[in-house]
Amino acid sequence: MPTDAARTIVAAAREVVDGALARLAADAVTDGRIDLDVVDREQQLAYDLASAASRVAAAEEVLAYGERGDLEARLTLAFAGEVAADLAARMVGREGDWGLAADAAWRSDDVAEALAEARSTELLESLGEAVLANPDLPRHLSEEMELVRGTFKDFAESRVRPVAEEVHRQDADIPDEIIAELGEMGCFGLSIPEAHGGFAEGESEDDFMSMVVVTEELSRGSLGVAGSLITRPEIISKAIAAGGTEEQKAEWLPRIASGELMCGVAVTEPDFGSDVAGIKTSATRDGDEFVLNGVKTWCTFGGKANLLLVLARTDPDRSLKHKGLSMFVVEKPSFGGHEWSHTSELGGRMEAKAIPTIGYRGMHSFEISFDDYRIPASSLVGGEDALGRGFYLQMTAFANGRLQTAARATGVMQAAFEAAVTYARERHVFDVPLGDYGLTRTKLGRMAAVIAASRAFSYRSAQLLGAGAGQVEAAMVKSFSCLAAEWLTREAMQIHGGYGYAEEYAVSRYFVDARVLSIFEGADEVLALRVIIRQLLADASGA
Repeated sequence: MPTDAARTIVAAAREVVDGALARLAADAVTDGRIDLDVVDREQQLAYDLASAASRVAAAEEVLAYGERGDLEARLTLAFAGEVAADLAARMVGREGDWGLAADAAWRSDDVAEALAEARSTELLESLGEAVLANPDLPRHLSEEMELVRGTFKDFAESRVRPVAEEVHRQDADIPDEIIAELGEMGCFGLSIPEAHGGFAEGESEDDFMSMVVVTEELSRGSLGVAGSLITRPEIISKAIAAGGTEEQKAEWLPRIASGELMCGVAVTEPDFGSDVAGIKTSATRDGDEFVLNGVKTWCTFGGKANLLLVLARTDPDRSLKHKGLSMFVVEKPSFGGHEWSHTSELGGRMEAKAIPTIGYRGMHSFEISFDDYRIPASSLVGGEDALGRGFYLQMTAFANGRLQTAARATGVMQAAFEAAVTYARERHVFDVPLGDYGLTRTKLGRMAAVIAASRAFSYRSAQLLGAGAGQVEAAMVKSFSCLAAEWLTREAMQIHGGYGYAEEYAVSRYFVDARVLSIFEGADEVLALRVIIRQLLADASGA
């Protein structure tokens, strides 16, 4: 049975990863504390372990999917083979770093037989043949979630895709009518409690599943035009709901949920990206106001946004690092275009200019400078009691953003995959349909297996977050899915041949859009070395 073989492979891969984690934990964890100096001395191993563990976790989550039918079972087996091949490539020549388990796990005849089945070209070609007939893989969603998916899929097809190429090629603004219609559909209130005008019934599985399902379909339409519009409202509303005062919740959350207020996040600085604790932008108290000074960069949608979530240093003692940071919601007018400025009614000025990018266009990412820009003290999220808690509020909010980014990656992959399937059906090479060639079919089979795993892992992570857990799983699915999207969109472009390099075909847009996914919402290397590996080592040591 394909699922039996898949389980054999995944169990062997888990043995390898757990053995190597135990070895590293023995050196890096003392009395329950992780020594990051040890992790940094072993960065290559730590990164490979975090990445491999993310893939193994995805393989474990897709096993249940494999029980749902014949196609699902074959997709599951193929992905298990992909995980094993990736793991073997990471270990070759470095077996000693991975410990004895790495050498032992692949020796059994059962594992060897299962690997031969999982890596067989016959399996991959059969999957390629199946998806050439229908690239829309089974999802097994509830009837309610399938209705949600269908609604946003139709919207993406009818409203988003027709404008996606123009926005990308012209680096134009997202049409206002797209934003307005998504607001009417409740898109911006998916994670905002019902009591504050949203649709969330609390921290429930359905709330997170809705976010994942909606995000995937909008990203399939266009990452830049629609797929990322939910992200910033998700982050800012989560921060306000988790740490804001009742007055702040009543003031901002209903208007975010309705789409009246668009949002941007101003955390990253020119010299500090994922190293948030080092940021320099200051917020100095002056009576009933705070005075902002500094520069923020990569503030996506910062022009159109009415609210900016700004992380700033409220304690000048830089030795406090993250403990000296506070979170502010800064209100501003909405501006279109690539450059704007604004003078506060209280005094001071902010100026912004968009950063030209190769993809992910439409929302525009800005560098914003604050020059003695004054804001009311009521802008401090959580009020006086929340001084110095900005870093923690940000980290809480960003878990949602990571899961949503994984869903964005899945949507981009699905779009590229469908484009590749369509082209393979229609294109003839040497008088033979491109899809009839074995290599094309194996490529499509591998792509399908990766999409199925990404989707299954995203769904499971949504369930865990809804249950109040899943922080590390959200980071792991983000890491896996975003790197997978880079590979898959490249393969989709390759299937198109020369036309894949032409802007005439949307697959070129998918390729450049996918490249940003492993950079924003936590660069993959930092996510692996500062988030994922920490939790894995803690678990391995029992800390």
